[in-house]
Amino acid sequence: MTPDYHKRRQRVFLILSGIFLGTLALLNVLGISRFVDLSFNVFGLQIPMVVAVGVLPYPVTFMCTDLISELFGEKKARDMVWVGLLLNLWVIFLLWLGGALPGFEIIDPATGGPMLDEAGRLPVFYEIRELAFGAVAASMLAYLIAQFVDVRLFHFWKKLTAGKHLWLRNNASTMVSQIVDTTAVILITHFYAQALPINDGEPIWPQLFVFIASGYVFKLVVAAADTGPIYLAVKYLRPYLGLKGTEEASDV
Repeated sequence: MTPDYHKRRQRVFLILSGIFLGTLALLNVLGISRFVDLSFNVFGLQIPMVVAVGVLPYPVTFMCTDLISELFGEKKARDMVWVGLLLNLWVIFLLWLGGALPGFEIIDPATGGPMLDEAGRLPVFYEIRELAFGAVAASMLAYLIAQFVDVRLFHFWKKLTAGKHLWLRNNASTMVSQIVDTTAVILITHFYAQALPINDGEPIWPQLFVFIASGYVFKLVVAAADTGPIYLAVKYLRPYLGLKGTEEASDV
């Protein structure tokens, strides 16, 4: 029997889109709720690396956009980026709605919000909401810029190399887009959301640089590591989807 390539293409596109959108929603909720210390020593020199837990799954989104760009074309990748923006707005709306509806918390008459507990902390939901608001506000603009830069550069390199050297467009597009994304997120998170664990007794810019450099290096390492899996995925998926050479599936 002749394979139904149209159904296969729909299935693969849905899987990649689902991983992309699910990861995006998760990282926005996790966001800056916790920072992980990945500092390490090189020849006795301490190299600081502090990464928000929301950054950990973020490189997966770029791997998905690169695969969709490679197999389904630039337009499909751009469409998915716009859906991701709508998903961010949906997350914001649900977090707002969850806090706006009446609950069982004791309300502080002075502020109109929930009372702090004995430790001076908000109820868990409100803490998550506050951190997620800061993370999403910081990431939305950075997300749009970085994802569109990634998609555009990916196809720029693809045309320049006539569809060859997948490793080049995968890594080159991510290298540029991630510095844009990481810088924007860190600066907005600090100056708008004021949610970074900053030491007030030390100069601010060296600390911000550590956050930017840590996030960027982490994403670059993951981008380099995913080159092999992307090659394998493209090698397997092209014949599975009935695509020849550098052909893109435009019927999804």
